[in-house]
Amino acid sequence: MTTDRPGSRAGGALLVVGDVITDVVARHRGPLAGGTDTAAAIRTVPGGAGANVACWAARGGGAEVRLLGRVGAETAAWHERELAACGVRPRLVVDPEAPTGTVICLVDTGAAAERTLLTDSGASLRLTPDDWSDALLDGVVRLHLSGYLLFSESSRALVAVALESARARGVPVSLDPASAGFLRELGVDRFLALVEEVDVLLPSRDEAYLLTGLPDPADAAAKLSRHVPLVVAKQGSEGALLARSGSVYAQVPAVAATPRDTTGAGDAFTGAFLAALLTGAEPEEAAAEGCAAGALAVERVGGRPPVRD
Repeated sequence: MTTDRPGSRAGGALLVVGDVITDVVARHRGPLAGGTDTAAAIRTVPGGAGANVACWAARGGGAEVRLLGRVGAETAAWHERELAACGVRPRLVVDPEAPTGTVICLVDTGAAAERTLLTDSGASLRLTPDDWSDALLDGVVRLHLSGYLLFSESSRALVAVALESARARGVPVSLDPASAGFLRELGVDRFLALVEEVDVLLPSRDEAYLLTGLPDPADAAAKLSRHVPLVVAKQGSEGALLARSGSVYAQVPAVAATPRDTTGAGDAFTGAFLAALLTGAEPEEAAAEGCAAGALAVERVGGRPPVRD
């Protein structure tokens, strides 16, 4: 494990390894009507937790952001264009068999704009160690892994290889657990064993609760920080908690927003947080940037930032 302070490395590139997904976002008001029609506004947009994080990290234009992901041939060119338009340098492996992963996002347009996800991971979790090269870390000072990679055998193997490579080069690694539902299937003990070499963990409130069994967010963040050097626990409309060595040392307030779609809000936080670390910000400052990005994200449909001109 690297020993530098998680907020101390400025300059260089960020490499994100994770999922590239096609999102079908259906925004409806009120409960779904079983057995019949429910009126909805439906859009197809690029998504994926890893890809979204990369796009939000590149949003300010101050950092070089690269992305390794796997897609199907049918949408490879589209996803590459969309990523490049956000300022990301994509390296997309085209799967010869599986299509690009698809997520159907059912978004209730009520006050909280909460979403339910139906996920077909497709090619996204078929990354393998053969898709990795140590050269991917040339010029990279931070590696970020999407937690979705832990939910298939082949991409778990890739994570192990990437962690070993990063450790050999002294590159700090961050990881977002990604999905409370999939975490439950994987198992808490297994997840914690898989992230032993991670330097920064960025769980949501639900993920932190699941990983610790502690309902109090501060207690959960503190407990996780006994496993990972820095825990940045995302709390949605209540901001973020930062914990080290078994205790919470900072609470960062949220930025007020009127939510339209909460899809990708956590990815926005993570991307902005990592981009700020790249410029030399301390974790508390970086978390404030994350909260601002999360507020912007929930006021948009889909998980990506506005495309840069």
